[in-house]
Amino acid sequence: MQALADTAAGLILFHNGLWGAPTCYMWAGPDGSAAGRVPPWECEALDRLRWRKLISAPSGAGVEDVPVVPTEAGLAALRAQRAHAA
Repeated sequence: MQALADTAAGLILFHNGLWGAPTCYMWAGPDGSAAGRVPPWECEALDRLRWRKLISAPSGAGVEDVPVVPTEAGLAALRAQRAHAA
């Protein structure tokens, strides 16, 4: 759920590998630019969320990193988890 919460907070970017680095997830800095690689364990969680259609990470055609966003289903899962925790 932490990876989903990080996505909802706008902290995750998707790098499509066009400027030399491999395809990967990046942390978003305060200005929205890449601020470092997301650790492998969170990348695995993000891949599972993407496969389950709880997040959307389009692989744009340009050199810019693309924000990863929760889908409606992902937002509903977050709301349910927060309600359960309260």
